[in-house]
Amino acid sequence: MKKITACAFLVFILLACNSSNEKKDNSTEKKDNNAAMNNPDYDAGLNLVAKSDCFTCHKLREPLVGPAYGDIAKKYENTPENISMLADRVINGSSGQWGEVQMLPHRDLKKEDAEKMVKYILLLKN
Repeated sequence: MKKITACAFLVFILLACNSSNEKKDNSTEKKDNNAAMNNPDYDAGLNLVAKSDCFTCHKLREPLVGPAYGDIAKKYENTPENISMLADRVINGSSGQWGEVQMLPHRDLKKEDAEKMVKYILLLKN
């Protein structure tokens, strides 16, 4: 019995000593979020996304029917080519990039507005 108690105590001590109590530095993430929110594309795109049906299938940080906006931003670099390509996918619909579910087309959306929406999404990397 003493051996079991001693072993249990030793395991407890090892686990307690091994636990990490380091504080995560969120200052960089907060700076990145503030920089994104201060970007003029942020408000313009957010307003268009909020008025559309985008949040029916997408969330900011976790997948719903479609991918999370943060995952899209991580996958695609913020370049004029990617903005144009993703805007075309929003307008024409797409499938295969994120699994089997097809994104429905939004043909009534102007290319300029779709690009503003994509620019907003690509600001959401963190």
